Formats: sequence, C-alpha cells, structure tokens
Amino acid sequence: MQRSDIIHAAAQIFRQKGFHATSMKEIAEAVHLQKASLYHHVPSKQDILLTILDQAIDLLIADMQAVVDSDLAPEDKLRRAVHVYVDRLTADADLATVLLIEHRSLEPALKSGHIRRRDRYESLWRQLVEEGIRKNAFRKMDAKVAGFALLGVQNWMLTWYRSDGGMRAADLADQFVDLFLNGFLVPGEELSA
Repeated sequence: MQRSDIIHAAAQIFRQKGFHATSMKEIAEAVHLQKASLYHHVPSKQDILLTILDQAIDLLIADMQAVVDSDLAPEDKLRRAVHVYVDRLTADADLATVLLIEHRSLEPALKSGHIRRRDRYESLWRQLVEEGIRKNAFRKMDAKVAGFALLGVQNWMLTWYRSDGGMRAADLADQFVDLFLNGFLVPGEELSA
C-alpha cells in the first residue's frame, strides 16, 4: 500500500461526503486496510487533508510560476494560465474540490502554512495582471480584484462543469479568456454611465 493511494482515496471520499462526514474507517476500507493499519501510513485525518491541500496547491504554484516566468506576451500568459488552471481543475476534480472547499476544515495550527501557500498562488495571478498593466496590454485596474475575479470564475466551474456535458475544458478556458480580455461589449461600443 502506497501513501499516495490513501491520499487519492481520501480525496475522492472528502469530495463526495465532505471532510467532517468522512471517517478514518471509510478511508481504510477504500484502500482495503484495517483502520489500525491505516495509522501506520498516516497519523491522522488532518494530516491526510493537509497533504491533499499541499499537493494540490504546490502543483498549481509550479504551473503558474512557469507561465509567469515565460516570455509570452501578457495576453498570451493569461490565456496559458487559464488553460493550465482549467485543465488542473477538470483533470483531477477530487483534488481540486477538496482544495477549494475543505481548506476550511484544517485545524488552526495547520491552516497558517496552507494559507501562505494559497496566498503565494494568488499573488502569481496578480503578478500576471500587474505585468499586463505595466506593458499597456491591460487597462489600469486593481490587480488584486482582477486576480480574485479570474480565480473566482474558474473555481466556480467545479460546481457546474461536467466533462460529459458537451463542452471541452479547453473550449471553456478559451471562453473565459475571451470574456476577460474582451468583456461583453461589441468592439467600438462605449459603455454609457
């Protein structure tokens, strides 16, 4: 039995039932272990949750850092960042859902380290927006608000997107980027106050 098998099974159960409604016995049964044997691999349910959260956010940070460090133009960086994030969200919905919802279940002693990682990830989105503003590719705006908006739109898709629903994740990512870059207005039209 690999620890990674336990983490993967726990992520599936946490997504289905929620962290608090999941027992260590259920996780042990999912990987065909006795509950006592499970504790040889993981010390606690909180440790499992923290491992899931850290794995997920570390993957996202690595993905986003590569985009930010690339030589792409700001609008191409935005397109790449959204594609990479949407792909991560849809490729492993269990991991993504636990990251976005169950972080609230961490005990306070563990939460601060996770929040630092999460803040690092969010700061990379702000960096991307700030670079676009500096290079006059994006209009002046509050980069923090823009970063939250970008992440919020993408994060919420976990509640409604279905891979068998007729739209590919890549097409959805393109629509998100087009919406952010072009908005709702027809080109050349002015918004009246």
